Amino acid sequence: MAACAALPSSLVEYFEGEDFYRCGYCKNESGSRSNGMWAHSMTVQDYQDLVDRGWRRSGKYVYKPVMNQTCCPQYTIRCRSLQFQPSKSQKKVLKKMLKFLAKGEVSKGHCEDEPMEPPLEDAVAGDVAFISKLDVQCDLKKLGDSLKESLEREDKEKGKPVKKEDPKELIQAQERGEWGSGEPSRSVEVRSAPQPGKGADLSKPPCRKAKEIRKERKRLKLMQQNPAGEPTGGQAQRGPKTEPHQPRSLEDLIFESLPENASHKLEVRVVRSSPPSSQFKATMLESYQVYKRYQMVIHNHSPDEPTVSQFTGFLCTSPLEPENPPNGPDCGYGSFHQQYWLDGKIIAVGVIDILPHCVSSVYLYYDPDYSFLSLGVYSALREIAFTRQLHEKVPQLSYYYMGFYIHSCPKMRYKGHYRPSDLLCPETYVWVPIEQCLPSLENSKYCRFNQDPEAADEGCSKDPDRLRVFHKKAIVPYGVYRRQQRDPSEDAAVRQYASLVGQACAERMLLFRS
Repeated sequence: MAACAALPSSLVEYFEGEDFYRCGYCKNESGSRSNGMWAHSMTVQDYQDLVDRGWRRSGKYVYKPVMNQTCCPQYTIRCRSLQFQPSKSQKKVLKKMLKFLAKGEVSKGHCEDEPMEPPLEDAVAGDVAFISKLDVQCDLKKLGDSLKESLEREDKEKGKPVKKEDPKELIQAQERGEWGSGEPSRSVEVRSAPQPGKGADLSKPPCRKAKEIRKERKRLKLMQQNPAGEPTGGQAQRGPKTEPHQPRSLEDLIFESLPENASHKLEVRVVRSSPPSSQFKATMLESYQVYKRYQMVIHNHSPDEPTVSQFTGFLCTSPLEPENPPNGPDCGYGSFHQQYWLDGKIIAVGVIDILPHCVSSVYLYYDPDYSFLSLGVYSALREIAFTRQLHEKVPQLSYYYMGFYIHSCPKMRYKGHYRPSDLLCPETYVWVPIEQCLPSLENSKYCRFNQDPEAADEGCSKDPDRLRVFHKKAIVPYGVYRRQQRDPSEDAAVRQYASLVGQACAERMLLFRS
């Protein structure tokens, strides 16, 4: 995405991680380590480039695990949505939803769903504690005003016209971002929450049913009896071979037509969460109540723990600036909530970011009463289908980012079931098919996936002096700023920041210095 004078710059405060903290995955009290920064604002292109270097956000906090030191290395994983074909178990989840919507049928027996991720605040608990210890001192409104003045000065010096935004126009652009796509979908019987499992071993072949094994044996026996493969008996006069049956697409399975008298109606709405649209504001309280129940039942939180401020801080607030370019998605780029409405009430919410090359999944929460619908799997499949829908208008947007894959934590391997998928090499930041990574991960928690020993990080910081600093209401190159400072320890932190974000982001983003 080309940089444009009308677009805001990213403004961040970097915190150098010094200590180890409690891990939200293995519960090691001092095993987790990451570097992080507070993003006051961020363009979608900058965040796209950061996630392609192993960063991830929680609210406005953007963090990157120290992969070779943390107890549970977290590898960024993406699914190639255009080539995705649902597995047999994923098709069962879609069929289960269709049966429930059409006839109100509730599947009996084991509930097939993914293990639960830890609460988002637990996953970054140590980092949040680190932030509160340092305290983010910047006043965002004052910073915004100062930054706007500084950017306008820059544009005047470069001879660029300064564009003033019309607030009404911005609101209208946000409202265009509200999508509704529904399908026919009444009251339901309460089912208990799914129990977290151990997860499948992706390095081994998938389990097969006894019936399939018997069929395979019978086929091999027939082949041994008739090695030439010639037809026998009454099969000799068969007509020409027919084309093999084509598998149904993901969209065919999701949007299968339902009878007019369907028992339930399901509608999926995409609403902009930051800045909050009118639709988001109107439904925020209902959405929060779903989140509160989810935290209490699934994660055993007490009723007073999931506060509104926690909810908004982690799942509603976002540093991503909304962008609505004419060649972008109809809803624009930025942060959204994908709401699942069943018979007029919210039963699940997927928190997502729409970026130039991907849909990035942030979190999912749902009403535990509907656990029997395997909403974790169902929502992931809907988000993959949504990515493919956006691709029709925006060809470069074709990936579905699922956050982090944690092989050392068996419960968190389920993300590897959405294939084809790739893992990000933590040293060279190239994407490697997950099948090539699994053998190495079986031997070591931390791995370099790029097999070329000569390969290096092509986007690394080559000239830190060109990094942009926001200091005393002015934007200056770091080389100029450095010559005015006397604290040598600050130079080490700035250079570490530049190495982690890469040269491109270091030159575009503004690093706040007090």
